[in-house]
Amino acid sequence: MTDQIIQSSPLDPRARPLVEDLIREYDSRYGTLFSEGGAREELFRYPPEAFAAPHGAFLLLIRDAETIGGGAFMRFDEDTAELKRIWTRSDLRRQGLARRIVEALEDSAAELGYTRLYLTTGFRQPEAQALYLRLGYRPLYDPEVPPELYGTLPFEKHIGALAGQPGRAPLRQPAETPEAAIRAVAARKAASTSTAGAVAQPAGRIA
Repeated sequence: MTDQIIQSSPLDPRARPLVEDLIREYDSRYGTLFSEGGAREELFRYPPEAFAAPHGAFLLLIRDAETIGGGAFMRFDEDTAELKRIWTRSDLRRQGLARRIVEALEDSAAELGYTRLYLTTGFRQPEAQALYLRLGYRPLYDPEVPPELYGTLPFEKHIGALAGQPGRAPLRQPAETPEAAIRAVAARKAASTSTAGAVAQPAGRIA
């Protein structure tokens, strides 16, 4: 049994298990709560170039020529990369694979000069929340507040030259209702999609 983490792309045929299983899992938990197109629309919101150097990366964990995990990051701001698409095959969970993937993404982001990571996970994914807390990510929300009042739960962590330094970003304020939280998530997603598209444009083009 041989494991290898490789640089890849969302367009790589070997990424299909990751994409399709994330769609299945997200749809089973959220349906069309965040968008009418469900998880498939969500996963294809960003161009593949957003997950390519020098702004991003897309990694796959391959075991004996089979994709069993993966993850990616894209530019969030000048100093910050945003983790996306973290996945491990369902029958291989609780074996430390997700930790290996996240740590590989941290290393890759630091190599590109990022000093901070940011991510969000859904309010119906307690196992993901627990993973990021174990890996030293700081929650940017109040854990005592019902998670559905945030919609998505943000985290941050310093890496590279700032590794080990405490985060200072302000906590996100909860919405008054779950419905208002979902509307706020939709607005943030629209803004981040626009930014990612601009970053992915070749030099000399205007997004």
